[in-house]
Formats: sequence, C-alpha cells, structure tokens
Amino acid sequence: MRLTVFWERMAEHFGAGYAEMFARDHVMSELGGRTVVEALADGWDAKDVWRVVCSVMNVPRERH
Repeated sequence: MRLTVFWERMAEHFGAGYAEMFARDHVMSELGGRTVVEALADGWDAKDVWRVVCSVMNVPRERH
C-alpha cells in the first residue's frame, strides 16, 4: 500500500484533522509501543500499520 493511499484511508475513516492527531498521539502496543507516525518512520509497511489501525479501532471490514 502506498503512503498516499494509507493517509487517504485514515482521513476517510477518522476525518482529516483527527487522523493526523490520532497518528501522531495514539500509542499502540500492537505497533510495539509506537504511534502510527513512529511505526511508519521505523520502516513498518503502510498496509501492516493500516491492519493494526483497523483492528484496534474496529474499522468496518469493507474499509480494509
């Protein structure tokens, strides 16, 4: 998954403003105690990060 697609999905699900805040501030144990931004910066694949976000935040299956 391209990062542009990842951020589009984040914005679609959370809204543009909250998606950025969530990605910057919400630490998830499923990402090794990282935020979305940290996980991406540490080299995690965007698709894997999106799957974690979907699981943790109960994103509807049709949005995966």
